[in-house]
Amino acid sequence: PTTQQHCQRNRRREKGLPSSILDQIRCSCVDSTRHVASIRHARAARRRRRSLQQCELHDSCQLHQRACSMFFYATAGTSPFGAYGYNPEGIRIGQDDSRHQRAVKVWDRRNFRDLDDSVEIGTRNIKMALRRLRKFARTGAADELDMDDTISSTARNAGLLDIKLVPERHNAVKVLLFFDVGGSMDPHIRLCEELFSAARSEFKHLKYFYFHNCLYESVWTKSRRRHAESTSTYDIINKYSKDYKVIFVGDATMAPYEITHAGGSIEHYNEEPGAAWVQRLVDVFDHFVWINPTPKDYWEHSYSVQIMRDLIDDQMFPMTVKGLEEAMVSLTK
Repeated sequence: PTTQQHCQRNRRREKGLPSSILDQIRCSCVDSTRHVASIRHARAARRRRRSLQQCELHDSCQLHQRACSMFFYATAGTSPFGAYGYNPEGIRIGQDDSRHQRAVKVWDRRNFRDLDDSVEIGTRNIKMALRRLRKFARTGAADELDMDDTISSTARNAGLLDIKLVPERHNAVKVLLFFDVGGSMDPHIRLCEELFSAARSEFKHLKYFYFHNCLYESVWTKSRRRHAESTSTYDIINKYSKDYKVIFVGDATMAPYEITHAGGSIEHYNEEPGAAWVQRLVDVFDHFVWINPTPKDYWEHSYSVQIMRDLIDDQMFPMTVKGLEEAMVSLTK
């Protein structure tokens, strides 16, 4: 029963009751009515607040979605800042690996892997091609038996044994080898490791370095320590003599401004464009080639490849047996 029904029942019972009791009954009815009204008012107020909060939450979600699509971090969309979506020139954040290879910047700590020089050569043709770059010389301690001179000296010495030793004969060619690692070079890791293994076994005077996409102010030899231990490109230019043969291995596939503009690197701010550093090496070292693992038919469709070919006087060769042979012949000229 409602409060009004309680009051009606109390009025029917008022007959014959003392006035003091009647006053208490009337006060309790009034208090009950006020109490019920306050409860109803509080419930209505809570419903209004809840409805207002839902509206505000809905509006804020829509605003957040619009902001994400325009300026802020988002996933699986077209935002220029985000992950697992698509934007022609976006900034990648919090994504495991590359999907479209079109990021302008990568706001993540990227870890690359060193090439393995102990891998078994998949084909002897790579090694045979590198042998075209040979210049034998005998330097160092005389610890190898010279059979012809020993026989001649023994004969001249009336049969008394006269042993003659000579320094070991080895390939005297000096090579600086630069490998592009990470990103679009990941599909070519196996081929690059085979080339690296062949080069380590063929050239005694070999120095190797890693870079990403384009040459900048520093390179490294250990990918795990590349942020803490890097080698200045200026140090390489000043340390090694001009008779070193310079070989770059990379697909040269990147945004054109990574080569032509300061700040174009996707990982850090480079104060000078990559083209300036490549040009410095070309000017210092007389023999310079670039070996590209992508098929030659695709080169004309990449603007960055065309820029790099112009920088190195079109000394770019495909990573095929014939391409390696042509590159080694070019280095011997």
